[in-house]
Amino acid sequence: DVQLVESGGGSVQAGGSLRLSCAVSSFTYNPYCMGWFRQGPGHGREGVAGIYTGGGAGHYGDVGKGRFTISHDNAKKTVYLQMNSLKPEDTGMYYCTIDNRRWYGLPLATALTYWGQGTQVTVS
Repeated sequence: DVQLVESGGGSVQAGGSLRLSCAVSSFTYNPYCMGWFRQGPGHGREGVAGIYTGGGAGHYGDVGKGRFTISHDNAKKTVYLQMNSLKPEDTGMYYCTIDNRRWYGLPLATALTYWGQGTQVTVS
């Protein structure tokens, strides 16, 4: 079974930074897309950032443009999300996802099948 294991969440004061990591195992497609979505209290799951392991720049949702950076280590099969200048509205559960299709933007969460268990980010 495909497994996505996230880490790096936590509590931080506004203006601080966090780096999330997500490692994938048992995913047989290559290249592929990996990304981060988040779900805040009372909200649906929204796209934060995505990246294609075959090359190219990352895709970003409005929530993190200019503050968040997504990157990928092919050898480790791990995607990272560097989050800077965090705001209280960034609070939520952050989920990692993977897809065998190439993204040309961030897809809807409902179009994706594989998800990690989530990592909580709290900004106060």
